[in-house]
Amino acid sequence: MFTLDRSSPIALSKQIETKLRHMVESRALPGGAKLPSIRQLATQLAISTNTVVVAYDRLVAAGIIDSHGTAGFFVCTSNEARSIPDEVALEAGEEQEPVWLAQQANDQREGVLLASSGALPPTWLQDAVPAAAVQRALARSPAGMASRCPPQGLPELREHIALLLRGFGAAFDAGHILTTFGGTHAIDLICRSFLQAGDTVLVEDPGYFLLFGRLRQDGIRLVSIKRGPDGLDLDALEAACREHRPRLLFVQTALHNPTGWSSSAANLHKVLILAQQYGVLIAEDDVHGHFQQGHSTRLASLSGLDGVIYYSSFCKALSPALRMGYLAAAPALLRVLMRTKIHAVMTMPALNEYVLLEVLRTGNLRKHLDRLQRKIMLARNASTRQLSAAGVVFEQPGDAGIFLWGSMPEGLDVDLLVQDAYRNKILLMRGAAFSANDTADRHVRFNVAFSQHPRLSNYLQERLQAVAGARSSLARVAGAVSADAKR
Repeated sequence: MFTLDRSSPIALSKQIETKLRHMVESRALPGGAKLPSIRQLATQLAISTNTVVVAYDRLVAAGIIDSHGTAGFFVCTSNEARSIPDEVALEAGEEQEPVWLAQQANDQREGVLLASSGALPPTWLQDAVPAAAVQRALARSPAGMASRCPPQGLPELREHIALLLRGFGAAFDAGHILTTFGGTHAIDLICRSFLQAGDTVLVEDPGYFLLFGRLRQDGIRLVSIKRGPDGLDLDALEAACREHRPRLLFVQTALHNPTGWSSSAANLHKVLILAQQYGVLIAEDDVHGHFQQGHSTRLASLSGLDGVIYYSSFCKALSPALRMGYLAAAPALLRVLMRTKIHAVMTMPALNEYVLLEVLRTGNLRKHLDRLQRKIMLARNASTRQLSAAGVVFEQPGDAGIFLWGSMPEGLDVDLLVQDAYRNKILLMRGAAFSANDTADRHVRFNVAFSQHPRLSNYLQERLQAVAGARSSLARVAGAVSADAKR
């Protein structure tokens, strides 16, 4: 039937699986064809029956072949049994809708340049959690894969997270911390714990695009507050607090998404005073804080967690596969959040927590973040230079992080641009997607890791030059008309 390469580093069972899979796909083994028995193939290839069993088991699991009991193994007759189903089809009009955008960024479709993605390329993170760390974590787990995790999180892991927080002046202990499945899970816990239909919540404009839909899903009324390079518009914040009596404020203080701006200490002091004055609970999003070189002021450290729930994540900077994040809050608030977590997911996977603990315990995170921050800065410089040359304007660029907030020239329809870009396999996100009111905006969010690719700058240069050319032609026509009128 075929031969095996015994000098190859590839396991014999894997070789058998690969060769049989190829024979099925090439129709050398058509649907319904019977395979040699396990003993027959083992004898023919001079290998153990266990090796054949492993290969056959994998092919059965993949839907390539099927076992018919004592009759033996047969190639599946239905192509559907071994094909990977297509993604859920999009409905008309879903393009650029927030959930659609999140799906596109995570589907990682081949050939699509994720120029506006919210994540880093996998190649930038693939060495952040070494395989040896996973092995050591499993060895430390007292019951191996049968280990359970306390709902609040492993005590030792929470202590290491507390050490990270003390690094920017937030002197909390492990008792203030609750582990989560990343930042999105933290938002969900906050919404479930402290909000109900009809409540008013203050959000930033621009702000985190997935947050708006999550809040509206629960019947929450949104009031947007303009966000500038220095932080929230304080006059607008005070007016909203006075008029709407909001229950909660969601705010990103460091490396704001989508702009990359960080709030000043003076702005945060005033935000905290207003929140305390009007009894507004603050949810401080610090998901992008790991990308910041040095440390800026956080509301959590200014308040000592009085009226502030702080949350962050390791998903973007360390590993999306681990899905690890955390909340920090005063004990009275944390108890409510933990009850909600138990109702929703019970607890976190123990293995995930032991792996993160191993990374923090060995100091690998700090080394990884240092390397990552250097790569991000180089990418920021390259992307800014190339996109500026293409005609994108950066009026007030942030000084760090993975995002650039670029403005398109007047006369260009941003909605049409992002649609055309997607047809050309470039994913861009329009500025209006980051507004709770879907307000028209000439900005586009750029991810610096992907936006340094010449394919993007070449595409934008062609499109923006066409707009500039059209404007120049209109100006010449208008000038000629004006000259004729004067005659």
